[in-house]
Amino acid sequence: MRTTVTLDPDVAVALQKIVRERGLSFKEALNTLVRAGLAAGRRQDVPPYRVPSRSLGLRPDVDLDKALRLTSELEDAEIISKLELRK
Repeated sequence: MRTTVTLDPDVAVALQKIVRERGLSFKEALNTLVRAGLAAGRRQDVPPYRVPSRSLGLRPDVDLDKALRLTSELEDAEIISKLELRK
């Protein structure tokens, strides 16, 4: 089928680069890329990647809403214990 296609300038440059690199005609390169794009659109049967959830092993008495305050207190306690060891 013969048709007229208007390419955006960036697409035309990328297509010309592929033509030069692969030694293809413009028609072959365009058809190959269109086929690849259409095939990629059909891959809807692949299930989405899911990250399995795991328990963090947190203690129930630790309130994560105040995690920054907790880390600050733990850091202060560590500094104090290091300073006490220097005496």
